[in-house]
Amino acid sequence: MSTMTQRPELTSLASSLDELSQVMLELHQLKRQSERLDQMNRLHARLAGVLSVPGMIEAYSVWLMPIVEHELIGYNNNARGKKHLFCSGHGPNRRRAIAFAEQLIEDGTSPRRAVKSDDGQFGHKWIFETVDDAGILLVLKEGRELDDTEMAIINDSLTILAESLQRGLEYEDLFERASSDPLTGLSNRRVFDRRISGMMDSATRYKHPLTMLSLDLDHFKDINDNLGHQAGDEVLKSVAEVLAAAVRSTDLLVRMGGDEFLLVLDNTNQQQGRILAERLVKKIDDLDVRASETVKLGVSIGMAQMVPGENLRSWLERTDDILYHAKAQGRARVAVS
Repeated sequence: MSTMTQRPELTSLASSLDELSQVMLELHQLKRQSERLDQMNRLHARLAGVLSVPGMIEAYSVWLMPIVEHELIGYNNNARGKKHLFCSGHGPNRRRAIAFAEQLIEDGTSPRRAVKSDDGQFGHKWIFETVDDAGILLVLKEGRELDDTEMAIINDSLTILAESLQRGLEYEDLFERASSDPLTGLSNRRVFDRRISGMMDSATRYKHPLTMLSLDLDHFKDINDNLGHQAGDEVLKSVAEVLAAAVRSTDLLVRMGGDEFLLVLDNTNQQQGRILAERLVKKIDDLDVRASETVKLGVSIGMAQMVPGENLRSWLERTDDILYHAKAQGRARVAVS
């Protein structure tokens, strides 16, 4: 019996095909590496122009969305007392996502292990740790876990994001020292000027309601005149504590000067805002601060929801006019547009 030998030309062809397959595989891998590098370069560029941590979380979400669809990106840093949640949803879906994210932040879930909510959301989290910083990044997705490709993209991006967040935290430390009201510890007018345009743009983009409350203390001058300025300062501190305890991290509360405060409620319509405003009127009344037997500290509140297309100046003037009506109607009350 003779043994068949393979013809040389067939051997050569098979070898060439193997080499071609290997070249095509390498080209495919190079293409994927190039695409990933391009994605990371775009993330670098997007984050490079952002200074604040909330801005970085939003910029990261915008960059990630075309690559990995998600409901919410969140960042929490207990060491610095920072928590920022950016959600692209609205209404009940937004509230659901934020509640689930806060639950994940508080519990002891292991990093990166997917956690499913009762209504079908999946959450993943990663731990950032540097020399003087520690934090958690959350990614929420509707309906399924992140797959291996999506996980790999996020893993690749974490070093870039972590470095940017560290820079943002350092900037915010400097900014807060220059932007906090020294008496009450609340944000000052500089913070309002810096944040309000972004809040208005985001509300317009995602069709979220945005409601402004202008607050002015009633009979504060009488307290200063009768009890002294030191007592007046203590009253302002107490009022600031009441206001700060009532607002969320996504809201904007500032002392504009004297006994005037502004509160901008994120994703809150006028009806919802009025419930909070009435509660604040009662809480200030419960402080039971009196300039005399017949003169008691109160707060008047004018409230207006932003109208689509309205500019900041018009919105502020409208809210201030409504506050004037609250004062004219007897003080210690809420007036709405």
